[in-house]
Amino acid sequence: MTGIQSGGAAIADLGAIIKWLDRRGRLVRVRSEVDPAYQLAAVAARFEGGPRAVLFEKVRGSRYPVFTGLYWSRDLLGDLFGRAAATLPQHVSACIRDWQQKPVAPVVVDKGPVLQVTEATVDLSRLPVPTHAELDGGPYFDAGVVITKDPETGVRNTSIQRFMVVGKDRLAINIDAGRHLEICLGKAAARGQALPFTLNIGVGPGLHFAAATPAEAAPMGTDELGIASQFHGRPLQLVAGTLSAVEMVADAMFALECEMRPGEVHDEGPFAEVTGYYAGVAPRPLLRVKKIHRRRQPIFQTILSGAEVFNSVGLLGEANVLALLQKQVPGVRDVYFSHGGCGFYHAVVQLAQKRAGWAKQALMAAFAAFPPLKMVTVVDDDVDIRDPADVEWAMATRLDPQWGIMVIENVFGHGLNPGFPDYLGSKVGFDATRPFPHTPNYDRARLRETSLDGLDISIPAMPDE
Repeated sequence: MTGIQSGGAAIADLGAIIKWLDRRGRLVRVRSEVDPAYQLAAVAARFEGGPRAVLFEKVRGSRYPVFTGLYWSRDLLGDLFGRAAATLPQHVSACIRDWQQKPVAPVVVDKGPVLQVTEATVDLSRLPVPTHAELDGGPYFDAGVVITKDPETGVRNTSIQRFMVVGKDRLAINIDAGRHLEICLGKAAARGQALPFTLNIGVGPGLHFAAATPAEAAPMGTDELGIASQFHGRPLQLVAGTLSAVEMVADAMFALECEMRPGEVHDEGPFAEVTGYYAGVAPRPLLRVKKIHRRRQPIFQTILSGAEVFNSVGLLGEANVLALLQKQVPGVRDVYFSHGGCGFYHAVVQLAQKRAGWAKQALMAAFAAFPPLKMVTVVDDDVDIRDPADVEWAMATRLDPQWGIMVIENVFGHGLNPGFPDYLGSKVGFDATRPFPHTPNYDRARLRETSLDGLDISIPAMPDE
């Protein structure tokens, strides 16, 4: 597999990625006009999880197409990066490790595609911002990458947040508790200052992964944008902001220069979140969009709150947990964040047992490595951690309910999970491994492999084939 990376900088350019997907037969083109309110997301959902992304060429009320689906298939992502889908967590982990050991800083260039056009006035209603679910509070930006700077140190920080459109130049933002952006906003408030930032829409997966990297792997005070450089194979290119010292992504489709003024809030929500539930309405920070920059022919990007988030965030979580567990627990082979666990809340750990008790060590280490987790299941290395039926088989036949279930009460979790009101709840770990040392009664029954070559086999057609 070669992937788009063989073309060098193309992985940083969403426009080049869309053209590459089209050539590979991995792009669905919707040529009929669709309504950005509800219809666009409903049509996209018909292709969710499949091998192709979707480009909506005509969106009512806007001149710009809308793209979605880049992250909803690991097979598609594997093809894009030129590697097997099952090896993506190892690739992500290696890129983050290389950044930690020898970071490659972004570079600020004089010009980039995102500066081809600067709108004379700010009017968010001209952008094809979709409203996804039936009860969503309004149109949402949900795939933009935020760049800001620590008001004290000047170190850049990047993240992905959701933004509800509440006016032609205003957005309301949800910031999870403990996020670095919240810390930056608090520092700005302490200084009596507004917090400038840029919102960059339509970027490559390297930057998306950098923005979604867990804080445990990219602590406060480190410039996470360098992670994108590792995925790109070259320094990430930025352009200087026109209103503040905060830069924009040179290859982005759109870049919005914004500011948050501490204490200004607006009701935000509901929003259909990754959990499959609606996030509720609450007063949340209000921001003002000061300027809109774009390419001459930009494409707006949105993400469905489902498999795209499961994969994009899950890959980062898997990479972080795998890297830390392999340092701390002998025998850890692989980690998978299940889709049934929303890509956030359930990790399945594959362990080649070396001695008794290490499965529980793996449980505790996984919870520490990724705080949003609510469940961790540890299985032996003869179990396919990406096959829910195989994991359930291990739980049904190897889990001892008396000794194999670990409950942790009153612990910090993810606020979007309704099981963690005010970010506090309980977590559970399952040791679904064989007793150690192994005994023959836990050996799996196996059929001998054979070939069908040379056998005379007749396979009749079914009536509906």
